[in-house]
Amino acid sequence: MSFRAREMYKKVVRRVGGEGKLPAELMASVKNLLPDSKVVMGRAKRGIYAGRHIQFGNKVSEDGGNKSRRTWKPNVQEKRLFSYIHDRHIRVKVTTHALRCIDKAGGIDEYLLKTPYNKMDTEMGVAWKAKIEKMYSQLAQMEVGFFSPEEEAKIDQGFEEARAAKREHRREARRALAKQTQLEAGNAGGDKTAEAASNVAVKS
Repeated sequence: MSFRAREMYKKVVRRVGGEGKLPAELMASVKNLLPDSKVVMGRAKRGIYAGRHIQFGNKVSEDGGNKSRRTWKPNVQEKRLFSYIHDRHIRVKVTTHALRCIDKAGGIDEYLLKTPYNKMDTEMGVAWKAKIEKMYSQLAQMEVGFFSPEEEAKIDQGFEEARAAKREHRREARRALAKQTQLEAGNAGGDKTAEAASNVAVKS
């Protein structure tokens, strides 16, 4: 294992929660599939770039054909992606190519699960992938219970009663607001009538 792969393995284990808390076969697969000698630019370690890195080439002038070296940086955007396994939004820097891959996979969780470790060339992606696999393995060991048809009917009835009570509360609030508006309009009309009568009395 190269120095970069060994350091990445340590960071992944530290982020996920320790080597003793993970299945042995999972950590063995992570250790075997980490990139061995691939060079990754620094900021790609803090996001999901899906293999997009700095490209190098020449800038050619139109008149004389003079060449000068230049670089093309990847199109990186900061996005909030929703993770169903974490049940929250995650803010991450991704390339537009990675966004298309995530949309095609069906979400950030599916993309991380479908992408093999040797193609996940960033520490952040490897750590997320190991963490999601750990959470899915824990969910697989949980027992799932189902409601009987009678219990489902009771739950649906409770939801219907709650919605009906909410509608009735809104209706009462609208009625109270309309009554208050009418009272304010009546008071304003009475004040105007009294003021007009006093003006007539003063003129006479």
